[in-house]
Amino acid sequence: MNNDSCRIIKRKPVGNTVFVQGAAATPVPLLDAMTTFGKENKLKNVTVCHMHTEGNAGYHDASCEGMFRSLSFFMGGNCRKPVAEGRGDAIPIFLSEIPQLFYKKIVKPDIALIQVSPPDEHGYCSLGTSVDCVRAGIIHSDIIIALVNKQMPRTFGDGIIHISHVDYAIKTDVPLASHGGKPPSQVESKIGQLIADNLVPDGATLQMGIGNIPDAVLTALKNHKDLGIHSEMFADGVVDLVANGCITNNKKTMHQGHIVGSFLIGTQKLYDFVDNNPFIEMLRVDYVNSTRVIAQQPKMTAINSAIEVDLTGQINADSIGTKMYSGFGGQVDFIRGSAEALDGLGKPIIALPSVTKKNESKITPILKPGAGVVTTRAHVHYVVTEHGIAELFGKSLRQRAHALINIAHPDHRAALEKAAFERLKVMPSA
Repeated sequence: MNNDSCRIIKRKPVGNTVFVQGAAATPVPLLDAMTTFGKENKLKNVTVCHMHTEGNAGYHDASCEGMFRSLSFFMGGNCRKPVAEGRGDAIPIFLSEIPQLFYKKIVKPDIALIQVSPPDEHGYCSLGTSVDCVRAGIIHSDIIIALVNKQMPRTFGDGIIHISHVDYAIKTDVPLASHGGKPPSQVESKIGQLIADNLVPDGATLQMGIGNIPDAVLTALKNHKDLGIHSEMFADGVVDLVANGCITNNKKTMHQGHIVGSFLIGTQKLYDFVDNNPFIEMLRVDYVNSTRVIAQQPKMTAINSAIEVDLTGQINADSIGTKMYSGFGGQVDFIRGSAEALDGLGKPIIALPSVTKKNESKITPILKPGAGVVTTRAHVHYVVTEHGIAELFGKSLRQRAHALINIAHPDHRAALEKAAFERLKVMPSA
């Protein structure tokens, strides 16, 4: 970013709001330049709003306090410390409703920082790997600054922007942020296999949340047929399944023959796969994550992760105790949408390892004090660990406790049975 494009931040001496594209499309060089410019010019009270972003995010540094303050709609790892220390903010919100922040003028961006593909012969750039809430953000921004990157994939769908709408363009040729590429652990593979073998039929439409477990499910689906993808995000696992003929999208009644997503992040393998590929439609998140749209997908199967689940089925997926960790994301959108499936064949699935890296049980008598409930016990249908599948829909509180204890790690079952008796008067297993 040059001084001319940075200088526009000074149009309002205090209180600019900057919207930033996220995930693999995070325009890190623009953020670095903004941070440097802010320090040099002693800017004050600049709000930087975004979904999950990549990179070090120097504007979060304690030395920038009073200059920049982040506002996360879904929090990435680079925001956790600032939010915990009171130097950043997070909004609890469903992914499907984030665009409403702009349409209802709750968030009013002065400037948008985005990353796009080079313009085609008609002058159109592509938002590439992150459409999600970006379209809503940029059409409500006074000024758009774009990093025009030769390595940004060109994708089809809602993510086009004509170069004439960009106020400042900075050319670059750098790799996108990447994640994944590592094989799943033994525990993750076991969970993936359980889900693939027992809960995913041929012809299912899949949504996969963020994490290694959804990727492990994809790895275990290599013998399935006519799968479809309708998911707010997807990663490398879909590439091999498409190559093997497992993902065809032929059974879908909407967007038949197409993978539907809203943002993605993975390795270069994934970015090469989606580049200029008409098989992929990248659409705005308020459409992709609409429960009304999700419910119309055949055999809609939603697979999401969690931090912990209590014995009644309450799911914490956004915090560790009182400390915010991520956000609501699309979990509730898809858990509810699949439960409301019009064909009656939807499967809402929560999957998690039975223990943490410190060998603490992730199935707990109660959630940690201060932890948030992302998915309520009324929303939950299936909970899966490496030790089995607990089907909770229609189960009483005591039946749920039994089912969840049975899929907890064996080392923790006795303690959970004692807690279940004290809390719910559940008799220990014979």
